[in-house]
Amino acid sequence: MKKFFKDFKEFAVKGNMMTMAIGIIIGAAFTAIVTSLVQDILMPLITILTGKASIEEVYFTVGETQIFYGKFIQAIIVFIITAFVIFLLVKGLAKMAESKKKKEAAEEAAEEPAAPTSEELLTEIRDLLKEKKE
Repeated sequence: MKKFFKDFKEFAVKGNMMTMAIGIIIGAAFTAIVTSLVQDILMPLITILTGKASIEEVYFTVGETQIFYGKFIQAIIVFIITAFVIFLLVKGLAKMAESKKKKEAAEEAAEEPAAPTSEELLTEIRDLLKEKKE
């Protein structure tokens, strides 16, 4: 049982668990921002087109049942905006990682001495042969 808690502590303290927790917290905050953007800015603009006080009030009636499809439209808009921003973040992070790899490769190439050309090698061989004859 002691080993179990030790292993759990190592797992929880390592970057994986902390990174995941930070991602969840930031994701929740980001969702609140996107939801506010849709509900407080975009939906009032859309309601001008529908003539309703809120897009959530848009519905149709089947028999005696009202089906509020406005709430569904709002959820779709929140999803699309969230997915688009996450796409941009992932694309930006991938570009940054690629740029970092290129920079590291350039630095590594600069550190390595340049390989001798075939002319330099032939000159060296000629000089060694001359020394051997003498």
